[in-house]
Amino acid sequence: MIDRLLPAATQGSRPVHPVREGALDALPERARAWAAETGFKGGAGSVLVVPGADGRLDSALLGLGRDGGDPAQDALLAGVLGRDLPVGDWHLAAGSAPALDPDLAGLAFLLGGYRFERYLAKPREGGARLVLPTGADGARVLREADAVALVRDLVNTPTNDLGPDGIEAAARAVAEEFGADISVITGDALLAANFPMIHAVGRASAVAPRLIDLRWGLEDAPRVTLVGKGVAFDTGGLDIKPASGMLLMKKDMGGAANVLGLARLVMGAGLPVRLRVLIPAVENAIAGNAFRPGDILRSRQGKTVEIGNTDAEGRLILADALSLADEEAPEILVDMATLTGAARVALGPDLPPFFTDDEALAAEIAAESRRLADPLWRLPLWKPYAKNLGSKIADINNVTSDGHAGAVTAALFLQGFVEKSASWAHLDVFGWRPQAGPTGPVGGEAQGIRALAAVFAARYPAVS
Repeated sequence: MIDRLLPAATQGSRPVHPVREGALDALPERARAWAAETGFKGGAGSVLVVPGADGRLDSALLGLGRDGGDPAQDALLAGVLGRDLPVGDWHLAAGSAPALDPDLAGLAFLLGGYRFERYLAKPREGGARLVLPTGADGARVLREADAVALVRDLVNTPTNDLGPDGIEAAARAVAEEFGADISVITGDALLAANFPMIHAVGRASAVAPRLIDLRWGLEDAPRVTLVGKGVAFDTGGLDIKPASGMLLMKKDMGGAANVLGLARLVMGAGLPVRLRVLIPAVENAIAGNAFRPGDILRSRQGKTVEIGNTDAEGRLILADALSLADEEAPEILVDMATLTGAARVALGPDLPPFFTDDEALAAEIAAESRRLADPLWRLPLWKPYAKNLGSKIADINNVTSDGHAGAVTAALFLQGFVEKSASWAHLDVFGWRPQAGPTGPVGGEAQGIRALAAVFAARYPAVS
């Protein structure tokens, strides 16, 4: 995918003209005439290839829809070029109006051309190539495209090739690439190291549960810690899901995939931070030793948790990992997880909610989300709902009994395991694109990592 972005203009590359619906009169004569002949209107995401007098390709048009669109969203429409343009070299026409954000247009082109072809006997050959748009930061564009592709590849890979051990292998590959240190606690060693809930959730699987711990950067640098939910597959446990509910459960490690992608962005940019990535990697399987509804688990923090539902396992493993992360009191602690269906009911698959009680961090995340068209939306940590997680025989239950505000109560559950960190945020991501769009096909998706990386880069700018 990366080799489809050319670093400089090449002889013979053909122009692509971005055009608003209803503004085709500004196009070159040949393109304007062909658009009229074919009925091309310039609708958002439409593409028209224009032939030359000799029958060869002359140029192409990219429709941006009506005026008044979001500039970042306009730029992301360039993703359809990576999917729909014929093989050959292309460039965004100079002086086009409106001009597209060069970084986002270059990134969109690469992401739009993404395909997961690991299991195809005959993968697609080649594809259109685009000259890096004028003014774009090529290193940043490639870094972001690479990070998103990593997330997508991991989420798309089925569990028979990406169990807890496969998640570990992926983390080790990222660590090796950037010279990071990595350690892993596996199986019954989790009990000796005081991670009882990670062990309990994963012990029924044929592949042992584990806690992956990656560290990078100078010891005395500001501490930024990422925690990602790594449930390689979720049957629901003894509170078993219906068959339809398991179809996408290979993606339940989407939080782990996203924090690995975010870690790539941080390390690739050389940010002056002490980065730590914690991934509790398990499979929530069913066997004679599976944890049960009604069990009471003791957490690393010491708090006891009554199990109201074994299908709310992600928050259990995250609680132990967050407790470990919190012991170092990092400046920023972020967790990412495919945690609740309630988040999807509230905001749909494309708009993940985030939770934090740090107003400054919330404003920064929201601003970067809008600027980069990396959608995130803040939901409240509504403290009165915490009482709904009460238990008569333990310190807390892992679910509520009323079924209301599931995303909020899940976030409140996690917040109870964060005490020392200066700032904490929780992202409840879907990790999946259910419908094809300009920047990608149906399948695994990175969500929020570009916005978070921009927040980190603004707080801790790299030293050139």
